[in-house]
Amino acid sequence: MDTKEMMEIYERIGTPGEIHRRLAALEGKWETKTKAWMEPGGPPSEGTGTCEQRMLLGGRYLQQEYTGDMMGSTFSGINILGYDNHTKKYVSAWIDSMSTGVYFFEGTGDGDGGTVTQESRYDDPVRGPTIWRSISRTIDDNTIEYEMYLISGDKQDKVMEMTMTRKR
Repeated sequence: MDTKEMMEIYERIGTPGEIHRRLAALEGKWETKTKAWMEPGGPPSEGTGTCEQRMLLGGRYLQQEYTGDMMGSTFSGINILGYDNHTKKYVSAWIDSMSTGVYFFEGTGDGDGGTVTQESRYDDPVRGPTIWRSISRTIDDNTIEYEMYLISGDKQDKVMEMTMTRKR
């Protein structure tokens, strides 16, 4: 294969498509309401915050920047979410103010992209090797629901849920 043919493939695969346009529809400022559980069956810690979302690199990735309170402490985090045209999977990288690790997520969406389910494998310093599962549901143009589960062995615990409402 010559260089021109290779570049044509990279250009085609690297061009944002319909799923990227759906991610772009999430740009804007959002308010968040969060519940987090430190132990299964225990009472949740509740918090509020904000999220600002904007597209990066010519409409290829959605940057989500969160700020708020989590379990009585100030919390901030950044997620870079994209759709890989080559693998046909949603991919993301999460960093936050409560750790020094980077969580790499990968997963699938339903047919219209309204629900995205991703998983990340992480060697937790307390629990050991774990899997984090996130589920994001776009309810309508102004509402997103998000859930996070911790999977350790055959046990799955809900550790967080968040409702995001677009600021008007």
